[in-house]
Amino acid sequence: MDRPLVITEDHDLLDDLLRVAAAAGAELDVAHVPAHARPHWTRAPLVVVGSDMADALAATGPPPRHRVILVTRTPDDPDTWRQCVAVGAQAVLELPSAERQLVDEFADVVEPEARAGLVVCVAGGRGGAGASVLATSLALSASRRHLRTLLVDADPLGGGLDLLLGQEEADGARWSDLVAREGRVSFTALQAALPTFAELTLLSFHRGEVEPIPAEAMRSVLEAGRRGFDLVVVDLPRHPDQAAVEALSRASTTLLVVTADVRGVLAAAQVLAGLRKHTGEVRAVVRGGVLDDEVVTASLRVPYAGSLPDQPRLAVALNRGDVPPLGRRTALGRFCASFLHSLLGAETRTGAET
Repeated sequence: MDRPLVITEDHDLLDDLLRVAAAAGAELDVAHVPAHARPHWTRAPLVVVGSDMADALAATGPPPRHRVILVTRTPDDPDTWRQCVAVGAQAVLELPSAERQLVDEFADVVEPEARAGLVVCVAGGRGGAGASVLATSLALSASRRHLRTLLVDADPLGGGLDLLLGQEEADGARWSDLVAREGRVSFTALQAALPTFAELTLLSFHRGEVEPIPAEAMRSVLEAGRRGFDLVVVDLPRHPDQAAVEALSRASTTLLVVTADVRGVLAAAQVLAGLRKHTGEVRAVVRGGVLDDEVVTASLRVPYAGSLPDQPRLAVALNRGDVPPLGRRTALGRFCASFLHSLLGAETRTGAET
């Protein structure tokens, strides 16, 4: 694949452009004189011209093309727009104020075609309801159906989704490495940085004291996830913080795991009130108990997503460090298969299940 072309002899400007390109996961071809740019001019997906080289480039009469940007580090220079017209640029970007826009420009041409992935959030109606296990199981099931899947741990006090996958020692970035991120993140760079197992990529927390996830960091991760993954599954805290609100606002659907007893329903009603402020569709997943599923959903006034009877071997498997058992004979396996089929359609291919 041809790389974006930068034409400049200004070393300070080039340093800025290389840093911005790295944030977008882009590698550049660099020409310090117009003659060196000629072989790349028509092939490069994007051409960035430094204002220091604009007049020299215009003197060579380059053929017209799309996606040419003039960049300058001199704000309000009256000569800039003349140079823009001279080189046939479609825009002028002033650095550093336009760095985020330039990241987007680089990312648009180096990332593969966006996948427009769906976001599914999972929340527990009370502590211990099994929301984290369900979120992990959905992500694992989707990845086994050859769907590129991102599993996001958004509950700082949840104990870590890497444990549920038996991958607490896996190499790769955690939230503490990403909390300072703002603006666009390349999904290819994100996937390369995070622990990835076949089609499943995981973003979890380090052990020890954790900081809340800034809304800007969650926004960057989720937007990258939607561009690069078929499915993004987010495990939410029961009390939505700013990061959880970012996820809820992007969710195609949110699953609320409710235990079928009086206390569980009352607790879930409190959680539901918080979820409804920030998202559209919320559906109940009912854990087996003394109340009928219809009573639970009628009390909460939410659509029914399905039930999860107790799975005797589940706790044993998790405590042993195994992934949740998701075979066709298990309650979790059947629920995940049914839910993914209804969410994503019959085109999801059945993968090997264990």
